[in-house]
Amino acid sequence: MSTQSVPPSIPTPNPLPESPQNERLDSPVKDLWRSFFKHKSAVIGASVILVVIFIALVGPLLLPYGYNQVDADARLQSPSAEHWFGTDDLGRDIFARVVNGARISLWVGFFAVTGSIVVGSLLGLLAGYYGRWLDVVISRLFDILLAFPGILLAIAIVAMLGPSLENAMYAIAIINIPTFGRLMRSRVLAVKQEDFVMAAQAIGMKDRRILFKHILPNSWTPIMVQGTLNFATAVIEAAGLGFLGLGAQPPDPEWGKMLSDSRQYIQSAPWTMIFPGLAIMFTVLGFNLLGDGLRDLLDPRMKQ
Repeated sequence: MSTQSVPPSIPTPNPLPESPQNERLDSPVKDLWRSFFKHKSAVIGASVILVVIFIALVGPLLLPYGYNQVDADARLQSPSAEHWFGTDDLGRDIFARVVNGARISLWVGFFAVTGSIVVGSLLGLLAGYYGRWLDVVISRLFDILLAFPGILLAIAIVAMLGPSLENAMYAIAIINIPTFGRLMRSRVLAVKQEDFVMAAQAIGMKDRRILFKHILPNSWTPIMVQGTLNFATAVIEAAGLGFLGLGAQPPDPEWGKMLSDSRQYIQSAPWTMIFPGLAIMFTVLGFNLLGDGLRDLLDPRMKQ
């Protein structure tokens, strides 16, 4: 009897999982974003900064008092339901002045840090890539700026230009240029030895394209972290210049100037100094916590 041979069954492959275009493998940005929310200090710092930004943008629009509104009958009143932070020696609402002062401090920090990042990174990029005499000149310029204490150099610059908020911003930007310049230079010296940079040079790619297409994107991480930390430094330096009368001028409600004007009332009306001081402290603390968190997340040596 003949037996009919049955062909062996061919196993059917498992169907490939659906892979829509919008569902891709986790990118480094998504991984960083998830890690960010797991980092407590970074989240706290970002929350504080967002609150300060919200107060600076929305607060002045909701206040019942103007920051320069004088009430002679309400001089040096303690905090109350009418004046949450009390009043100063001219009867001006301290809460309104602190809220409006947030705008000035954030603007000074943003302008100074952005300016120092742009100029310092460009100089460091050129010095690290081209080297030779250009590196010597730029590095010596950084050494000269770093030879002076930062706040003293800022005072000297403002003294030459004249006391004003704009000149204070220029001075703070100038004294922070070497920090970003030297950091960028060190990164460029390491990145330009990588194979992809050498390959770009070998095929005749222009230096400008190599610098801004290959080297700069791979050197940006430490600059971003340092910029966050320097934002806190810029707020302190702006307050220091304002305290010395070299920053924002009356009637602008700058926090450092408010501290200076309240020195003589430290015993009789301490709230005139406490609340501007707390505003400086929380703003600086927020940027420091955020900067430390970004450093832990972006620096491979800090990862467990």
